[in-house]
Amino acid sequence: MNKIAILANSAKYDASCASSGSRRKKSTTGLGRGQVNGICHSWSADGRCISLLKLLYSNICRYDCAYCINRRSNDLPRTSLTPGEVADITVNFYRRNYIEGLFLSTAVFDDPDTVMEELIACLKLLRQTHRFGGYIHLKIVPGADPLLVAEAGRYADRVSVNIELPSASSLSRLAPEKTQAAILGPMRQASQLIASSRQDRHHMRRAPTYAPAGQSTQVIIGASPETDRTILSLSEQLYRDMSLRRIYYSAYMPVSPDNRLPQLATPPLRREHRLYQADWLLRFYGFRAAELLDEARPNFNLDLDPKSDWALRHLEQFPVDVNHADYLCLLRVPGLGVRSARRIIKARRVAKLSGDDLGKLGVVMKRARWFLIAQGRYLGEGPCREDRLYRQLSAPSARPDQQLELFAKTANEERNNAITGEL
Repeated sequence: MNKIAILANSAKYDASCASSGSRRKKSTTGLGRGQVNGICHSWSADGRCISLLKLLYSNICRYDCAYCINRRSNDLPRTSLTPGEVADITVNFYRRNYIEGLFLSTAVFDDPDTVMEELIACLKLLRQTHRFGGYIHLKIVPGADPLLVAEAGRYADRVSVNIELPSASSLSRLAPEKTQAAILGPMRQASQLIASSRQDRHHMRRAPTYAPAGQSTQVIIGASPETDRTILSLSEQLYRDMSLRRIYYSAYMPVSPDNRLPQLATPPLRREHRLYQADWLLRFYGFRAAELLDEARPNFNLDLDPKSDWALRHLEQFPVDVNHADYLCLLRVPGLGVRSARRIIKARRVAKLSGDDLGKLGVVMKRARWFLIAQGRYLGEGPCREDRLYRQLSAPSARPDQQLELFAKTANEERNNAITGEL
C-alpha cells in the first residue's frame, strides 16, 4: 500500500487518462470488459473524473526533465512495482469494484527497451494468466524498439506517447536527454499499426487488433513560451498525420523549482480550457488552426470561447438564415452544435423554422440568437456590431487561473452542450 500511495501520487499530473472507446472482444470466461460502455466513473477530491487505476510502474527516473515531479534530481520517495504486483493490485481492485480498468505509465528507470519489456510483462500477466478483459491504457516509452511497440498494442486497449512540449527547441531546453525523433517514432509506428489492424479486420473479422481504442498524447501548457497558435497547429498536424484519438492539454503545475521554468502564480487553467474547446472545433466542426488564430492574434481570448471569438472577427458572414444555410455554415454559429445543426436540417424539410422552434431543437439561444435570422427576422437585439456582441458573449468575471463552470447556473439549456463539449 505504501508503494501504491507513492506511485499513484507520482502519476497524478498525467492528464491523458482516457477511458473506454475500445472494441476489444469480451471474454465469456475472463474478468472485466473494455468495451464502449464498460467503464464507470467517479470523482476525485480535486474534481477530476476517474475510472481507472492510475499508476506508475516506477518513479525512479534516469531523466532530469525540468517540469517533471519525478525528475532525477528531485528529492522524493522512490519505489517500483513488479509485474506480479501490478497484476494482483489491478485484479483485486477490480473485484472490489474500485476500478474498471488500468492506466499504466512509468518513469524511465533503465534503457527504454528494458522498461518496455517490464510493462509488457505486466499486461501479459493480466491478459493471459488472470484473463483480465478490462480496459488498459499503456504508455509507450520513447525510444523503445519497434518490436516492443508492436507487441504492447496487442495487449493494451489504448497506447500513448506523451509529446509533452510543443516544440523541439523547448524539448532540448527543458528535457535535453529526450529527442523529438524518439517521441514521434513510436507515435508514427502505432498510427500505422492501428490503421493496418483496422484494414485487416475489414477482410477478416478475427484478425488480431492493435490498440482498438487508438492512441493519444499530452501537451503541457505554460511550461514553455509557445503561443496557442503554435500548440493548435501542432495538434492539427498530429490529428492529420498520426490519426490520434485525442490530444490532452495539461496546464503546467509548478512542481519542481528550476530557473528554466516560468514563475507562475497559478496554473493556466482557463488557457487549457480554451485549447480543449478549440481542439473540439478542429475535430468536429471543420475549423482549421489558421482560421482560429493568426500572427496578429496568436493566443485565445480568455473571456470568449474560440467559436464566439472567431464569429466576432467574421461578422461579415452573419447573421445567417437558419432556413437556408447549409450544414457547415450552421456549424460555425456560436451556440449551434453538431446535433442541433443536424436537427435543424432535418426539421426544416417539413416546415420553416422560427426562433421559438430553435430552442426546442437544442440550440443554445443565449449565444446563437445574435447570429441568426429566422423567417426574415433577426433573432438578436439592436445592430449586429462587434462591441455589442462582445459584451453579451464574454465571461470576464472568472480569474485566468479558474476553470469555467461545467453547468451555467442560470441557463439550463446549456447543460447538454456542456456535457458533450458542443460550442
